Amino acid sequence: MSTVTCPECEAQIELEAGTEVGEIIVCSDCGVDLEVTALDPAAIQLAPMEQEDWGE
Repeated sequence: MSTVTCPECEAQIELEAGTEVGEIIVCSDCGVDLEVTALDPAAIQLAPMEQEDWGE
């Protein structure tokens, strides 16, 4: 298991076994969506925001 730091609130987040690159996780402290960008060493970044088209 690897530990990473949330780029938003600096909370320590443990990546569970079986976590894959590209997976979206949620910070348990601030609730922001994070994307796993690497596993060795473990790295995360803020997940890209989904663009809403609101039916336009």
